[in-house]
Amino acid sequence: MHDALGPLSAVPVTHSMPMAKNHRPERSPADTAARPSPQTVLDRLAPGRDRASRITHTEHLPPRAGRHAVWPDRIRPEIIRAVEGAGIEHPWAHQALAAEHALDGESVVVSTGTASGKSLAYLVPVLSTLLDGSEAPNGRGATALYLAPTKALGADQCRVVKEFAEPLGNAVRPAVYDGDTAFEEREWVRQYATYVLTNPDMLHRGILPSHPRWSSFLRALRYVVIDECHTYRGVFGSHVAQVLRRLRRLCARYGSSPVFLLASATAAEPAVAAGRLTGVPVREISDDASPRGELLFALWEPPLTELHGEKGAPVRRSATAETADLLTDLVVQGVRTVAFVRSRRAAELISVITQERLAEVDRSLVPQVAAYRGGYLPEERRALERALHTGELLGLAATTALELGVDVSGLDSVLIAGYPGTRASLWQQAGRAGRSGQGALAVLVARDDPLDTYLVHHPEAVFRQPVESTVLDPDNPYVLAPHLCAAAEELPLTDEDLPLFGPAAAELLPQLEAAKLLRRRTRAWHWTRRERAADLTGIRGESGDPVQVVEAGTGRLLGTVDASAAHTAVHDGAVHLHQGRTYVVRELDLDAGAALVERADPPYTTMARDTTAISILDTETEVPWGDGRLCYGSVEVTNQVVSFLRRRLITGEVLGETKLDLPPRTLRTRAVWWTVTDDQLDAARINPEQLGGALHAAEHASIGILPLFATCDRWDIGGVSVPLHPDTLLPTVFVYDGHPGGAGFAERAFHTAREWLTATREAIASCECEAGCPSCIQSPKCGNGNDPLHKRGAVRLLTVLLRGAEQTGSGDPRPDGGPDRHDGALPAPADGARDDRPSEATAPRDA
Repeated sequence: MHDALGPLSAVPVTHSMPMAKNHRPERSPADTAARPSPQTVLDRLAPGRDRASRITHTEHLPPRAGRHAVWPDRIRPEIIRAVEGAGIEHPWAHQALAAEHALDGESVVVSTGTASGKSLAYLVPVLSTLLDGSEAPNGRGATALYLAPTKALGADQCRVVKEFAEPLGNAVRPAVYDGDTAFEEREWVRQYATYVLTNPDMLHRGILPSHPRWSSFLRALRYVVIDECHTYRGVFGSHVAQVLRRLRRLCARYGSSPVFLLASATAAEPAVAAGRLTGVPVREISDDASPRGELLFALWEPPLTELHGEKGAPVRRSATAETADLLTDLVVQGVRTVAFVRSRRAAELISVITQERLAEVDRSLVPQVAAYRGGYLPEERRALERALHTGELLGLAATTALELGVDVSGLDSVLIAGYPGTRASLWQQAGRAGRSGQGALAVLVARDDPLDTYLVHHPEAVFRQPVESTVLDPDNPYVLAPHLCAAAEELPLTDEDLPLFGPAAAELLPQLEAAKLLRRRTRAWHWTRRERAADLTGIRGESGDPVQVVEAGTGRLLGTVDASAAHTAVHDGAVHLHQGRTYVVRELDLDAGAALVERADPPYTTMARDTTAISILDTETEVPWGDGRLCYGSVEVTNQVVSFLRRRLITGEVLGETKLDLPPRTLRTRAVWWTVTDDQLDAARINPEQLGGALHAAEHASIGILPLFATCDRWDIGGVSVPLHPDTLLPTVFVYDGHPGGAGFAERAFHTAREWLTATREAIASCECEAGCPSCIQSPKCGNGNDPLHKRGAVRLLTVLLRGAEQTGSGDPRPDGGPDRHDGALPAPADGARDDRPSEATAPRDA
């Protein structure tokens, strides 16, 4: 079953609620009539046979009527009048139900579609409670804490709260408290704000370690709002889960027990995920009662070009160039559009190309297109958010920051440049258009990639499959250990505290004591170091302070790049785009944490290449696949960026390669790997000359297909293929999690290995190319230059491997054949685990 946004996979909560006759004011008939239908917009994008042939499928999701209710009678009349003043006469049924549970003191997750009014569902009971608290004769009154995964969402929500709170005078005092908050404002927020909007990072490093200064706020804390909670998955979600447990512990110390109110996009089992995130029972509301305009969803495959890439394979037009063309056409039509892209560089590039093409048509349209990404200075981000909200911008190329709940009402269409990694994210991005009730167009533009190619030719995998579960593992020892240290620094850690942090906490404490991070004194563990424990880890996987990007001639700070991405993004000679302007990195100074750049306009982009070696630390479990083995366990990955390619703009043609000298980095993580024997190679008719190419091709394709099974993004995983690995003494293919301690992807791959590798074999065999192309076995980031690769050998090798699994009855390594809980995905980062070029001593590794 599908709703207007995507598959419904959770059982809805039903509740009897009187229906109201009044309705929310909709868009005026004149305004609606002035906008072309989604089909008309799509027809204008594909007027000729050449363009029309690029559309592989269209899916029409019909409009849906809304169901109204009335607010619970315990909501303060002042709040209801404020909501009515915003043009909302009556709530949708799911909003009223969520408010009722919140007032009853029950934690609740509202998991409904984009633009279904989730914000109002939690905001109304929170504001009503804060208004009640403002009348208390003594003390600060009730307080509430709001957590958003991005600064942009927090700032946008603060604007909304201020609009609702304005008629209430000084009774409700909202304020943003994040890294952009001026130092002189922070003391006021701590002492006087009643509704504090922040993010998990600031809660982890700013609020909890300084809890004595926040004591009056924590003592009065009634609600904790967690917006877009589906983004807290994988390692990031596991960190946030432990941050929330630390918050609950401190609240209990100050005598409060806040109710958790969570908002999530449509997801499988939202109550289970929300309970794991917060550590408390959570009631689920997933019956979406809001109305929907029609959504026309098109799958679009760019055409093949006359160019030939590595190994002579045909080159398909890039999703970046194709999306820029479509965005240009939509802006010329006056269709308000956001183009979602997968990287910061792509956002800048699409913006630049679109502006150049608009200048040839109508120069007045050029200022109405911009890029939006992380790494901008705070004032730049706020200006772009205001321009988008007011309608000054007609087209925007954006990273996933705007996938979340920032108010962009009024959009007519969404372009999605490349599959974003999960169906949940795909529907979230598509749902950003049509937020005012009108019809909308969404277009998924496929990259030249095995998974994207598979999806645009198998629409059932997009439109007939449920969205994924949001999965996290708070017991991951690499996650839990630093939070136990942080908790011990905040308040000495006692035996009574340990159940709060999960069953693994008691096992870790002796190890932390042996490492001289904690010390046991009488009944409690204490932090032993001078530095702050919260600084031991970044909850988003950061490995250090951000690298500052500085203009060499002026000393002006342009922005920042995450430390983990610096080696690949701002190495010496890298092309760096910022606000439509192009710079070349003159020097990356890792010790100073700065990249010096100079203004330039090179006719190329750059792409880093790296080498990888992998060693097995521990084999946790293994099953026979014929004579071969399928294994899962811990590995250590050593990675080093060694060079970068210069690629021509638009076409991607390789112009040259330059060597780099950067230090190696190591990663301890989890991996799945499989081995084959000489007998199996003989059965597959693979000789020693073909072996490396067959393994390498199978590795590339399996990484590209795994997101269908592990709900990850391909940049969250890495791979290595070795004709003779020193630990297994056999030909071996590894696929590993690109995050310290693992993120559940490799474990999910192990538990679905038969289905995963069967789909991999099918994807390779069904591709129409002769010897391999980016749609099947070539990787866009392969450090070996996609050499060696052997397409037919990979098909024969996987056939024999899977036949062995059938013969030994080991097709499903799960003891009970049931679902594995580690099937989540991390938010697709701008720069994550990378494809590579290994040295002669190692082997092909890709991500």
